[in-house]
Amino acid sequence: MKRFTATANDEGVRLSRFVQSVTSGLPTSLLYKSFRNKRVKVNGKKAAPDARLAAGDVIELYINDEFFPPEAAPARPKPPARPKQPRVQVVYEDANIAVLYKPAHLLCHSDRTGDANLVDAFTAYLTEKGEYAPGGENRFAPALCNRLDRGTEGLVIAAKNYAALRDMNEIIRTDRLKKEYYTITVGIPPRGRFTAWWEHDEKNNKVSIHAHPDQAGRRKQIVTDVDVLRTAGPYALCRIGLVTGRTHQIRAHLAYLGRPVLGDIKYGNRKANERAGAKTQALCAVRVSFLEIPEGSSLHYLAGKVIKLKDPQILRQFDALDKSKQADPPAERSAHVRSTE
Repeated sequence: MKRFTATANDEGVRLSRFVQSVTSGLPTSLLYKSFRNKRVKVNGKKAAPDARLAAGDVIELYINDEFFPPEAAPARPKPPARPKQPRVQVVYEDANIAVLYKPAHLLCHSDRTGDANLVDAFTAYLTEKGEYAPGGENRFAPALCNRLDRGTEGLVIAAKNYAALRDMNEIIRTDRLKKEYYTITVGIPPRGRFTAWWEHDEKNNKVSIHAHPDQAGRRKQIVTDVDVLRTAGPYALCRIGLVTGRTHQIRAHLAYLGRPVLGDIKYGNRKANERAGAKTQALCAVRVSFLEIPEGSSLHYLAGKVIKLKDPQILRQFDALDKSKQADPPAERSAHVRSTE
């Protein structure tokens, strides 16, 4: 028999989901058989799979030991972060969430390369502050609610507790969060709202953009807002609004429009990247805006809040391009269109 005590991060979790999260390899059929045979109890009493947990509940599982992970060694304090692991940069923080700055080239999550990643940096940050104890939770760990490609910099939302993660995921799923980006394009794109059809090749992690849907239903609609803020010769600083948010949407959609993101090696213009000396894709998530949020949400207080990245690196990158074009003969330069923001 294994005994667990529900923490604040287990509050409201469905009992069957909790059992699945603390076991390993337990077949669904055996899970529900355990409920029928009274092998799952809460506070000493039989409980139904759809029961919701409360902090302090004692869960007893009379399930074979083979379905539980091996006992972990006592948790030790984490050693100081290695030099290559950057300290997390917090743009906004409250008791439930944090909005973090992710530099270009930093992963959001760990992968097989073993490189530093944002979620580990955030976990270390909360552990150091005493807001998270890795050995003191049954199932929750600090998590990112959205992600950016490795080469994209900007704002990422992170959850400090289960309720915040659940409710932020719902906010994103129901389009109650607006995300805006700055990008530098090779060529001056048209302004406006553009609709196309997106198809993902998961094997090669590359997408293709089409003018029309397909009969098989593999293509998904995408909608992207484009506003040109400034121009410098063949380059444009643009503000991009995501109406839909799909993998590589901005990079692929702008390439489809014939104005790829500067520095993009997957969808961009290699020769133009080399001429500009671009070492990474010029794309930055600069603003998140919360729309109306239901009162029942633990994050209702965020309704109407706007969080911005101050002085993003991409603006300095464009200024450098602008200065280089000012040195060209007047006939080769284009006029600036300044942002009214």
